[in-house]
Amino acid sequence: MVHLGVFAMPLHPKERAYGEMMADNREQVLLADRLGMTEVWIGEHQTSISEPITDPFLFLATTMYEAKNVKFGSAVVNLSYHHPVKLAMQLAMFDQLSGGRAMVGIGPGGLISDSEIFGIDREQSYAMMVECVDIMELLWSRDAPLEYDGKFWQISLSDFVEDDIGVGRLPKPLQNPGPPIAYAMRSPKSGASELLAQRDWIPISGNFVPAGFVKNQWTDYCDQREKLGKRPDPENWRAGRSILVTDTNDRAADYVAQEEGGFRHYFHYLRTLEAKRNMMDATRQEREAFVAGQVNEALEDQVIAGDADTVLDKLIAYRDEVGPFGTLLMTGHDWDDKDMWRGSMRMLAEDVVPRLSQHAESTDPSY
Repeated sequence: MVHLGVFAMPLHPKERAYGEMMADNREQVLLADRLGMTEVWIGEHQTSISEPITDPFLFLATTMYEAKNVKFGSAVVNLSYHHPVKLAMQLAMFDQLSGGRAMVGIGPGGLISDSEIFGIDREQSYAMMVECVDIMELLWSRDAPLEYDGKFWQISLSDFVEDDIGVGRLPKPLQNPGPPIAYAMRSPKSGASELLAQRDWIPISGNFVPAGFVKNQWTDYCDQREKLGKRPDPENWRAGRSILVTDTNDRAADYVAQEEGGFRHYFHYLRTLEAKRNMMDATRQEREAFVAGQVNEALEDQVIAGDADTVLDKLIAYRDEVGPFGTLLMTGHDWDDKDMWRGSMRMLAEDVVPRLSQHAESTDPSY
């Protein structure tokens, strides 16, 4: 069976009013729930108004009582920017309030301007991420006395404890031992594959990487699971794609080709960041040429658009190529045409994915 969810950075044109962006993102979450989607993942950044969610769980908390069934995930919360005690307690409370629907997508922090404003050494951020998880899992499972002497954080709670009145007892998530942890992979062979396999974290293959990368990520993850004597778990694997379902193929093609359209804006933003990060010594003209080429490649390889039958055929071909992911994560794009995007979500949820799931049930290998 293939489930359907939403993975939203979210990403918007910088000119849009902040409050309107928030309203659109809320509506997308609520619509996903009404359509029976299983999960919504929301990203986090601090220093880009184009990615305006600074706290995914605060944002998701505004939807949890209207969206009664969908699960809520961060995609991702950048752990090197958070004190693990504060974050662990925040997540425990969110999990309780949401009825055990929290999922914690984690990352070390990918936007360099975020690292800069927090003063984080990027060479240390991955190790900080792992240590932050270790501390949160300790706090979710134990009460005082607590001692943790880490490389980045030292945690101690032993002196001022009064168990009779609850002092020294820490709030715990509803889910035991805690909310599931997920990691979003970008490179073709993620260095985190071993950690994912070892700790039973959820693997997420990003929506903005080539299909060949996604295939290699699944293969590497399976290899790591097998080395540990663990069964690969495709039902736990999430894979993302930018998807647009319209009434005709021509309408979808016209939107993808728009110079100012949402897909082109999305990939132009991402590839501009990539060029700034990796081409520091290049001229502006060289960066712009790189970005233009990369955007065109992304529109060819990483966008699935057309009418319902065409999108179904493309998704079947994509899944046959990359592997048997258990959840398809549609990218949450800017609603520059609200009626079109609402209709796309409905057709994807009500028509396309049920047929994709039927195909998967009849063709998936046994694991």
